[in-house]
Amino acid sequence: MAGEWQVKRIGDLGQIITGKTPSTKVSEFFDGKHPFITIPDLDGRREIETSERSLSELGAKAIHTTQLPVGAVMMSCIATIGKCGITTRPSFTNQQINSVICNKDVDHKFLYYSFTQLAAALDAAGGGGSVYTNVSKSRFSNIQILLPTIPEQKAIAHILGTLDDKIELNRQMNKTLEEMVRAIFKSWFVDFLPVRAKMAARTQAGGLKPEIAKLFPDSFENSELGEIPTGWKVGTVGNVADHPLRGIKPHEIKSDTPYIALEHMPRNCIALSDWVTAENLESNKFEFKKGEILFGKLRPYFHKVGVAPVNGVCSTDIVVVVGESMKWFGFVLGHISSTEFVEYTNAGSTGTKMPRTSWIEMARYQIVLPPEPLASAFTAFIQPSVERIIANINETITLASLRDVLLPKLISGELRVRDAERFLKERGL
Repeated sequence: MAGEWQVKRIGDLGQIITGKTPSTKVSEFFDGKHPFITIPDLDGRREIETSERSLSELGAKAIHTTQLPVGAVMMSCIATIGKCGITTRPSFTNQQINSVICNKDVDHKFLYYSFTQLAAALDAAGGGGSVYTNVSKSRFSNIQILLPTIPEQKAIAHILGTLDDKIELNRQMNKTLEEMVRAIFKSWFVDFLPVRAKMAARTQAGGLKPEIAKLFPDSFENSELGEIPTGWKVGTVGNVADHPLRGIKPHEIKSDTPYIALEHMPRNCIALSDWVTAENLESNKFEFKKGEILFGKLRPYFHKVGVAPVNGVCSTDIVVVVGESMKWFGFVLGHISSTEFVEYTNAGSTGTKMPRTSWIEMARYQIVLPPEPLASAFTAFIQPSVERIIANINETITLASLRDVLLPKLISGELRVRDAERFLKERGL
């Protein structure tokens, strides 16, 4: 390690702010335009652009001394410790998060990457009782990190940031692709816009190719669900989908098999990019195959639904769903991942503290069934988008693996910037 690297206390790197929560008894303090960041928002993203909760002007005024500027580096220090992120606009956090407003000789992105390597130091600094770990502001301030010169900090942050930028681009692309799939599904099978377009004598049925437009009728008929396209039927999810019961015992699962539990599934997102290996599993699981739909049945209001990007096994709190045939895949995915379906399963859940739905309940959900050729056309239409989402997930995993190899070596000074640049260039990055 070169001589210009110095050991510094976090407290010497800038102003430390411990977050605060305004009184929850005053409802007027919440639901405004000011981000209020809590630990669940520190979800692996480097830049925290959105938060589940927010403060009103009154709420922000009540804790104005804790407001963070753009570029503050946050670290969770109570209960769940070690999660970090960077503010992208003026924000507030709750008391579980300590943040650093960096001095001019500290690059905030470099500090963020340093923070990601502080798990052992945070654990050692923890205290405050047996219920949960509590790294106080003073203990947090005394944690030491290695700090090179500002040009070296920026160079290291640039290398790591390039990889994270590619990861974020993939995430944003997947979000856009998913929004497009949802919008097309809603247009065809919920709002019936191509049918309405035909009725209005727009022969292209809302801009669709002729071979697809001809699959839609040009009129409606009455049904128990109201007005539906002529020739379509009222049915249930169970008419076009199934839950294959591929139970598997722990000793039958290879240790390197991908394993997905509920905690690996994001909310409101069909892109499943997180899983672990199946070593040390102690209970029965379900097998799933790449391209099948996974639905979190425990507390379904969390809206955990996604397309499996690999073959693997999952928790029995996850329902594996397949179309009656591949022709129905897109149609089933559209319904199973919809807000309306999640609300239906939540309403029919059993259990108070840990409500669960079941495939039996899911299969009863009433839907309007189009002719099979149209369902098949929809699957063919969206399949490239789904495949692109899975390809982006796999690329993201590769990029994250490279970043995780380089990060500790760069942050410690073990690997120099020029060597890291050569390493990435050899891999086409």
